Amino acid sequence: VSVPCMFSNMPRAHYDEELAHHQEGVLDILQRAGIQVQWNDNDGGCKGACDRVPHQNVTDLKLSGQCIDGECYDEVLFHNLENYIDNLQQDGIIVLHTIGSHGPTYYNRYPAQFKQFTPTCDTNEIQSCTQQQLTNTYDNTILYVDYVVDKAIKLLQSKQDKFTTSLVYLSDHGESLGEDGVYLHGLPWSIAPETQKHVPMLLWLSADYQQRYGVSSQCLQQKAKTQAYSQDNLFSTLLGLLRVSTREYQATDDILTPCREAGR
Repeated sequence: VSVPCMFSNMPRAHYDEELAHHQEGVLDILQRAGIQVQWNDNDGGCKGACDRVPHQNVTDLKLSGQCIDGECYDEVLFHNLENYIDNLQQDGIIVLHTIGSHGPTYYNRYPAQFKQFTPTCDTNEIQSCTQQQLTNTYDNTILYVDYVVDKAIKLLQSKQDKFTTSLVYLSDHGESLGEDGVYLHGLPWSIAPETQKHVPMLLWLSADYQQRYGVSSQCLQQKAKTQAYSQDNLFSTLLGLLRVSTREYQATDDILTPCREAGR
């Protein structure tokens, strides 16, 4: 439910899954505004969020050295990506749906060189592992996620001669690692522990973006220290980032609003 909810204009507290299936999400709105949309998936599908925009399941490519038992490392999402960007003739948004730190096979989420924390839990029977083994394995997945996000930012930086670029990273859910006997994720919000609800979010803006649209990264960094944000902010933040005007846009939900120069 988290993925379609993130791209819907409905806040989490009032999200209606059935209604969302019959309602346009933010990607549909962006596409209508003339922005080229591409969804690349490495996590079993978009659950309806990308049904009406161009999308591909890169897991199905089964690239050599990138995939194990039908699951692929997230670097597979970069396959032909640079070529796609180079051929863009209009504004575009690319969604990379990563498998990230999904369990229970955490040990399959990262290549061998990212096995920095040991001993690890190299089984899907995670209850049989010690807490330290499980934590180490999860930390290795985070190390690899950091690498993937960094690689995406560097790719965008390399295209600044042609494009004004930005990046948003946001997890769809957290993960329980055995605290109080709870594992994985997916518990109802009302009873889910904080480990499943507290998720990371990262916003990167190129220097050109900041200058062109009057957004202060220093202001954003200060706001991040004191303000609480959630997946509810994604819808309007994406519209704001891409400068799309629609009545669905809520300036109060756009993370960039307080850090934009007046009139920009």
